[in-house]
Amino acid sequence: MTISRRTFVKGSAAAGLVIAAPAISYASARPVVTHGVQSGDVDAASGVIWARADRPARAYVEVATTDSFANARRLAPLDVLAEGDFAMKRLLNGLPAGQDIFYRIAFEDLTGGRARSEPVVGHFRTAPAARRNVRFAWSGDTAGQGWGIDTGRGGMATYSTMARHQPDFFIHSGDTIYADGPIAAAKKMPDGGTWNSLVAEGVEKVAESLDEFRGRWKYNLLDEHVRAMNAHVPTFFQWDDHEVVNNWSAAKDLSGDDRYAVKDVALLTARAGRAFHEMTPIRYTPAEPGRVYRKISYGPMLDVFFIDLRSYRGPNSAGMQKTLTDEARILGEAQLAWLKRELVNSRATWKVIASDMPLGLVVWDRHGDEKRVEAVANGDNGAARGRELEIAELLRFIKAGGIRNTVWLTADVHYTAAHEYHPDRARFQDFDPFWEFVSGPLHAGTFGPNDLDMTFGPEVKYQKAPTAEQGANLPPSMGLQFFGLVDIDGISEQLTVRLMDRADNELHKVTLDPQRA
Repeated sequence: MTISRRTFVKGSAAAGLVIAAPAISYASARPVVTHGVQSGDVDAASGVIWARADRPARAYVEVATTDSFANARRLAPLDVLAEGDFAMKRLLNGLPAGQDIFYRIAFEDLTGGRARSEPVVGHFRTAPAARRNVRFAWSGDTAGQGWGIDTGRGGMATYSTMARHQPDFFIHSGDTIYADGPIAAAKKMPDGGTWNSLVAEGVEKVAESLDEFRGRWKYNLLDEHVRAMNAHVPTFFQWDDHEVVNNWSAAKDLSGDDRYAVKDVALLTARAGRAFHEMTPIRYTPAEPGRVYRKISYGPMLDVFFIDLRSYRGPNSAGMQKTLTDEARILGEAQLAWLKRELVNSRATWKVIASDMPLGLVVWDRHGDEKRVEAVANGDNGAARGRELEIAELLRFIKAGGIRNTVWLTADVHYTAAHEYHPDRARFQDFDPFWEFVSGPLHAGTFGPNDLDMTFGPEVKYQKAPTAEQGANLPPSMGLQFFGLVDIDGISEQLTVRLMDRADNELHKVTLDPQRA
């Protein structure tokens, strides 16, 4: 069945009503589903679901193809314990392709009495086996720069705007939380007003303990728009730096940062990574637990390649190495080999590369007067050096292999843009032209625009960012919050990208025709 607009709105409202701010009370007669339900990493036959209880509990899950649950399949129960913060995620497999899937989760108390929670219902649609229209959204940057959930100013309203388009899925392109960004109850705004955030235990400081990292995820789930969208739209997560600490790499030094009692970035990263995988419906990779890079096939027209530019990078530096050493890498040797292999093997019409950082925009990691490269571009507009060498190798491989129809989607820089890359404008020229689209923030300060580096020949076809008069770190209420929509036509196979804002205005539109081998 196709989910109706009425069912969508009714289910979204229910998701907001069932879940209030979490309260742990083992004295209560019944367990509580504390933060709604989520789904993610959905393909034609499977998907991952998530929910959290308020105590040790047994999770009961039913899966059906109708919202009446008349044909429900009951799964074997799972236990959730304090060691995992009472969170449950599980893979649903053996699902029919191109089908609306409804799932119902309830928790039974393990601490005595065997009382059950009220069930909470979620929904997603599996990828098609044959060609049909596909729509998805992408963006990044949630709850950054201290702009928390101000319900009087609409909360995280961009999520509601995206949900109204009923995308098949949503790609969160990184900076999914701001573990390094304290959220105060009151924050002064540029116009002299006051931003009044919801607060929760631990968010007033930087995250250092495992529970504090978990708390940042739970904070975002206090927002009614986030919960409502999660109930019906799968999210495909990747991460960037703020899940741990700003601009982290092997060169990150917290010795002079008085906010941190824990100075070891590797330890913070380990705790942040565990929280990331506990609190999101990302698939588990047995060969490399904690791995973020992966491919998700969404029908015959689309493969999405999620890359991780954070976990395998060398230390942030001036980025001027002339040879591709381990220190110059940003993808890492194993991930680059995986990406090449999967691109060659892909039979999808469109190959979307979901990147947590842009290729041609200059992003600096500043240390006093020293500027280190934080993303890929080193700002010299010259031949490929430093991290650009690895990207050059990838782009050369794509051209040599005759791999068609690659599109890059990214976030990170807190404004929206469309960039066309062409060898005729580039210093490194051994690649085929391609597009990169930038979106975000979802709910964070707005910045930009950034300078372009011409190594790969980008040209700005559109951008929207704060003006010089507006300044930087603009609050979400100013409307410069952005997301992108991608539509693939099931007949023509054309791919259309629209850059959108929080008020649902279409800012820019590009339609790409598929190239045939």
